[in-house]
Amino acid sequence: MSEENGSERLDADEEATVDDVSPRERLEAEADRAVTEFDEGVVDLLAWILDTETRARIYVYLRQHPGSTSDEVAEGTGLYPSTVREALAQLHEEGTVERRKRESAGAGNNPYEYEAIAPSTLVHDAVGQVQEQLNAVFNLERRSEDRAEGGEADPVRITVEDADE
Repeated sequence: MSEENGSERLDADEEATVDDVSPRERLEAEADRAVTEFDEGVVDLLAWILDTETRARIYVYLRQHPGSTSDEVAEGTGLYPSTVREALAQLHEEGTVERRKRESAGAGNNPYEYEAIAPSTLVHDAVGQVQEQLNAVFNLERRSEDRAEGGEADPVRITVEDADE
């Protein structure tokens, strides 16, 4: 048997494997792949808004599992528990996650449960931050131009409005 025939036989075997998969199974596999790619895109966007991928993964996990403890978040995300605790403390301080003590029937340690704020609130806050940064950049640029010309001008103010308003 020549190498060429072996190659042809492999291609025929591969085709048989594809033919054995039902259209439903192929559709489910494609849907799973699309969801995974979508999730990664969301994490990338959130990493930009929340400063790091770690914080973005914690946010996504908490949106999917509200009321989780730091240990549950660490287990669910695969991140180190100390990293999760530190990030949760920062996210809580910034108002991105809320926390409350978990109610427990027995005596003992009642850990905090965390819940992420709504994405619309997160995005609204991010728009405000971008607006502030743009204002600062344009005002610095304008002031340096005015000083070069020997004058003084009013500050620039950028406002981002909702299209419905």
